This record gives sequence, structure tokens and C-alpha cells, in this order.
Amino acid sequence: MSEIPPPRRGAGGTVGSVVLLAIAAVLGVTLVRPSLSNNDPGPTAEPAAKSTIPSGRRPGVVNIDTELGFRNARAAGTGIVLTDSGTVLTNNHVIQGATLIRVSDTDNGRTYSARVVGYAKSADIAVLRLQNATKLQTAALGDSSKVTEGDPVTAVGNAGGKGGTPTVVTGTVIAVDQSIIARDQSDGSSERLTGLIRTSAPIQPGDSGGPLLDADGKVIGIDTAASTGFQMRLGTGEGYAIPIGRAMPIARQIASGTASATVHIGPTALLGVQVQTSSNAAGQGAAVTQVFPGTPAESAGLLPGSVLESLDGQIVDSAAKLTELLLLHHPNDTVRLGWTDTLGQQHTANVRLANGPAQ
Repeated sequence: MSEIPPPRRGAGGTVGSVVLLAIAAVLGVTLVRPSLSNNDPGPTAEPAAKSTIPSGRRPGVVNIDTELGFRNARAAGTGIVLTDSGTVLTNNHVIQGATLIRVSDTDNGRTYSARVVGYAKSADIAVLRLQNATKLQTAALGDSSKVTEGDPVTAVGNAGGKGGTPTVVTGTVIAVDQSIIARDQSDGSSERLTGLIRTSAPIQPGDSGGPLLDADGKVIGIDTAASTGFQMRLGTGEGYAIPIGRAMPIARQIASGTASATVHIGPTALLGVQVQTSSNAAGQGAAVTQVFPGTPAESAGLLPGSVLESLDGQIVDSAAKLTELLLLHHPNDTVRLGWTDTLGQQHTANVRLANGPAQ
């Protein structure tokens, strides 16, 4: 793998509610899926030295198409090429649940299979590796610590998931160091994202993971979410971007293969259930709403209505906690599950985890 560009400094205010911008189609119905960033107020250029003309499209943008096998769905987003050998930066929610990923380079017109190198779910950052990619044009990275209110910006992405030549929209920076609650309409979960760049650029579903450019055409952020007063309307409203200074240290950690409590490296372990937080006689747990056929959960005897309460001796008190604990494992790991069935009977079983999609 080619070396990822060296670090730049990165920034972090107002809390709003937004939706993330990967676009998914389930059984023919178009859905908007939820998305997320940070930047330090650093030294700024003299006003007279700044260009007032937004940049046009620049190299290093890819369209990302995924199949979500367990949801019978497809999704689309955007990515930023970091190395000429095929390292791509995007949002985690762009590849969340993906069982197949195809990436189209908008500079050379070629399409590649891709694998997930790793991801940070809570930061909404993921790194992909394109298979058999060489001599790709890479994006030029800027310094997000120098971004200030009023700066002209350009957002580039796969608006509407239509593919082909990326869409280019312009605007200005409204504020930096912003916080939002990003809601995922696919599962009802939410994350508080901080340190974001807020812009007037009208980004749309499908733009997630694409570059936010400064007037020099350098990447200062990753387009992530849009808000129009708690709902998404195509082509209108404000946009939020993760500062590149916040994203790149995470990308480098992933590329180095260094796992942590917030960064998952490699394939994702699969139990095979869909869950929601629920209360039962024993307290909070992860209530099973669906068991997917042919998965470890089905083999263990889990049924819809069961409530998962422990994994390897650690308490599972919510759906999010189950995901958190599973992300510490990898395919083929054996874990011990504890649950209560619909009749109130308690069960334990050793389960060997399978290979699943990114979370």
C-alpha cells in the first residue's frame, strides 16, 4: 500500500438534527440513510490573500455502490482517493451493512472491487482498498485548521447515486466546530458528531464520503450530512463535513492496522440477528427482532422475541452495546452468549461468529 499523505492539523458548536447522505434503495423504495467530523480553530490566512471563487471539480473522486445482502437493498455514496494504489477514504455509513462493494474511478472510468480495510463507526470514517488498482489520480489534501466563516467551498459527490461524472455544487462556510445528532433512518440509531464544518453547499443523498474543497481545489472536509430543519430535502438546505484534519489521523490508524476501542480492523464478525433495545424482567437487553437464516444465531437456537443479555460474561444492556462488544471480535472467534427466551427461560451457548458486513 502506498503511504498515506502526512498529517495536517484539524477543528470542533451548535447541535442540530440531520440525516446522513448515503442513498439506499430497498425493494424499489428510495431511502435516505443517516451520516457525520472535527476541526481546530488554527491560524488563518489574511483575508486579502483568500480567493473568493469556489473551486471546480478535481481528481481523486470515486463513486461507491454497495449491495446490502441482509437488507435486500442497494446503496450509493462517494469516496476520496488517498493513494495511487487504491486506498480510498469514505464515511462508515456509506459501507455500513455492505456485503459487496464496487468502486468506479471517475478519472479513469474503471470499476474495481473493494474490501473494507477498517472503520471507526462512532467517527463515521472508513477506509477501503481497491483490488488491482494502480496509477490512480489522488486528491490534494488541504489544511482544515485554516477554514473560517465565509470561505467559498465546493462539494463534489455522487448526488442521487446516479454514478458517472460527479456533481459539483458550491457554497460558503457558515460555521466551524459544529455538533449534530446524526440519525440513521435504516435502524433508528443516532450519533453525536462534533467538530464539523457547516456550509451552504446543497449536498444530497449519495454525496456522503465526497470531498469538500477549498478555493484552491484542496480537500478540507468529507461531505457527511445535510439538514433542513430536521428533515432532508434534495438540493436544498445546509451541509456538514468532517474536517480532513480530523479524518486523516483515523485513516492512518486504520491503514496501519492498529485496532482500538473505536477502530475496527479487518473483516467484521457476524452473529446474525437484528435487535433493538428492550426491557424484560431481568433488566435492559438487546431484543431479537429477526434471526437471519444460515447464521450462527440460528444455529444457537435464538428466536425472535428472545432478549440477549450477555456476551462473554459482559452485560448486554442495549442494541448498541451488543454491536460494541461484537466489534471487538472477528470472524471465527467463539463467544459465549446468554439470553432469555419468550417463555422466560434462560439459555447460554458457545457460538462461533461468521464473516459479516461492516457495522
